[in-house]
Amino acid sequence: MKVIFFGTPQFAVHTLEKLLAHPNMEVLGVVTQPDKRRGRGNELIPSPVKKIALAHNLPVWQPARVKKHTKTLTQLKAANADVFVVVAYGQILSSEILEMPRLGCVNVHGSILPKYRGAAPIQWCLCAGETETGITTMQMDSGMDSGPMLLKAYTSIGLVDHAYQIGEKLAIQGAELLIETLLKLDRGEVSPIPQSEEEATYAPLIQKSDYLLDWSNSAKALHDRVRGLYPNCVATFRGKALKIMATVPLGDAYFSALPPEYSGIHSAIANNWSTLSTLTGSPGEVLTVIKNIGPIVQTGDGLLLLKEVQLTGKRVQSGWDFANGTRLKPGEAIENG
Repeated sequence: MKVIFFGTPQFAVHTLEKLLAHPNMEVLGVVTQPDKRRGRGNELIPSPVKKIALAHNLPVWQPARVKKHTKTLTQLKAANADVFVVVAYGQILSSEILEMPRLGCVNVHGSILPKYRGAAPIQWCLCAGETETGITTMQMDSGMDSGPMLLKAYTSIGLVDHAYQIGEKLAIQGAELLIETLLKLDRGEVSPIPQSEEEATYAPLIQKSDYLLDWSNSAKALHDRVRGLYPNCVATFRGKALKIMATVPLGDAYFSALPPEYSGIHSAIANNWSTLSTLTGSPGEVLTVIKNIGPIVQTGDGLLLLKEVQLTGKRVQSGWDFANGTRLKPGEAIENG
């Protein structure tokens, strides 16, 4: 099967590598976003997908607007590909492009459609506190992730899983599902299923304001925001930005859901929960600091342990090291972002 691959970030790399390794697939070339300037030297950095393409001596197209770039459109059509595979490419494809391949354009999307259509499905799924997500392959149409669905694969979400961890799981899962989808599609063994517009939800691009934490929200909502938008959520401490990297919502409902590596936290807090649960304060107030564990903060509903943080200009550190280094005392406030 002759394939042209559209993709840009690390999430797409697993699928491209899977296609390159498969004996029944021939990748004719890659379409990816233009190189971007990054770092102190302001150097042009290629996308992760482009790096893989160059390592395999594949042709690479990088138009700023693919649907308007006549030369690229002409070359894509002349390639006579069987299918275009699209994974987090970052541009909307025109009807002209969608109609070029024999099998159309197949997209690997990081959610169980029709929920979480859009640019950031993994992040918003976690922010919403979902306990399950997955991958959907679909035939693309002119809408935003609204095309008919082909195959789905599911994965569970643990209480402390964050966006990078789930993204890596889904990238691997998506690569496997894409191969299965293409083989079944070519043999006529899969029937596209229209999406329900009534059940559709959206996962828009993340804005800077989304990272700002508000302690009047519940402990669970704050925890889900921190892991969903990992590692960028921000509060304020003594007038400076404080990144909140990892948290644990406290209570009987959550203790049993903690993974084995959190056993120290579980025993230190759960064994004293009858006393800790009686503490109260204003949202953002540090109620106590648990030795070797970290500070416990009052929220709008429930208590939240700060497991890992990063002060401006400092390295990432445990909540306990942060409390020690700043001589944090009960009664002090960690303010909104």
